[in-house]
Amino acid sequence: MSTTLYVSNLPLSATEEVLTGKFGKFGAVVSVKFDSSNAANARRRGAFVEMRTATDAQQAINGLNLADFDGRLMAVYIALAGVVAH
Repeated sequence: MSTTLYVSNLPLSATEEVLTGKFGKFGAVVSVKFDSSNAANARRRGAFVEMRTATDAQQAINGLNLADFDGRLMAVYIALAGVVAH
């Protein structure tokens, strides 16, 4: 069963391809979708990254939470239930 992560504080240089590459180092990435609710506030840009397994998701959290991404420390955590990627 897949697990969806929420990634916040992303730089504007973040793309689906770049995020797939970063998260793919920790397991299989099913999808990447940017959070359109933050589109007006570029400084708080976020994305949903769906990982194939919970183990892959936890490895991505361990490896990428508070990691530098183009001068920004991104936060990576399991998305809350009921939160839907736009």
